[in-house]
Amino acid sequence: MHIKTFAVAAVGLGLVTLSACGSSPSDKGSAGAKTVTLVSHNSWAASKSVIADFEKSSGYKVKVLEDGDAGQAVNKAILTKDNPQGDVFFGVDNTLLSRALDNGLFQPYEPKGADLVLPQYRVDEAKHRVTPIDTGDICVNYDKKYFADHKLTPPASFDDLIKPEYRNLLVTENAATSSPGLGFLLGTAAKYGDQGWQDYWKKLKANGVKVVDGWEQAYNQEFSGSAGGRKAKGDRPLVVSYASSPPAEVIYADPRPKTAPTGVAQGTCFRQVEYAGLLSNARNTEGGKAFLDFLITKKFQDDMPLNMFVYPVREGAQVPAEFAEYGPQAKNPETLAPDRIAANRDQWVKSWTSLVLR
Repeated sequence: MHIKTFAVAAVGLGLVTLSACGSSPSDKGSAGAKTVTLVSHNSWAASKSVIADFEKSSGYKVKVLEDGDAGQAVNKAILTKDNPQGDVFFGVDNTLLSRALDNGLFQPYEPKGADLVLPQYRVDEAKHRVTPIDTGDICVNYDKKYFADHKLTPPASFDDLIKPEYRNLLVTENAATSSPGLGFLLGTAAKYGDQGWQDYWKKLKANGVKVVDGWEQAYNQEFSGSAGGRKAKGDRPLVVSYASSPPAEVIYADPRPKTAPTGVAQGTCFRQVEYAGLLSNARNTEGGKAFLDFLITKKFQDDMPLNMFVYPVREGAQVPAEFAEYGPQAKNPETLAPDRIAANRDQWVKSWTSLVLR
């Protein structure tokens, strides 16, 4: 999930976002056995106190290597799988999971407490190569002020986005380079079927959809409703983001508004699940296993919502009231079975690229 960019002043929240991109495995030195290295996308964040508790109880120091968007991070992990940057990878989601599994990125391990992960999020139960960690919804967000000023009702569904009143208002991310962009494409495939989604995108293109490389550019530069967007004079009041973006707009604002300045088009959501796994050639497998155990403890799961703006997947984990209030999960998100994504994703992205970008 790409929410960390909101947290320009997040140091005060005690987030752990260590970054050491480009470090080689040899950087661990003689202390390597006591260091567990997490490889992730650049939205990883956790409270310092929670990480400190893990380090104290396990005896392992945590090192975090962040590597761009989820898609970029997964691709790099696959390319370096024989000599991996770390021990555990976090952040491969259901849109890219089959690519990681087919390329042998992970080795089997079933963490302690895996039986407490909600059944609807479990996958690969025969081999246990990945463990679900969090979930969220990729959805179109809208700038409330824009729609109020223009006396225009915000779109509520995929169908609405191709109506003439929303012409030239939507910005989305490239499905070939961005996790939310791919999730939005998959949402349309789930909604309209193998053939229907292409007709839908022809209409969306004709209605002036703008495509940019990634979430940060879409949300913080093109979208008119974000803090970053206002600074950059973004002029698109509709953006593909997350159902959890509105609470981030509230929680990171100073002073905090009484209501979120952005809303979610509930009929445009696609359910995303993120996983973590023990890398196939991890140097510190025991440390990696301990860290995977930690990721599904109640303490870490309770800590996630206000750090990474995602929902926990463990039974009984708590969601803060302000998070649930401003960023409720979509009631009826589009979903696709992992095997259907695996069978079609690459061809869909290829077709989408030809259709939308050329």
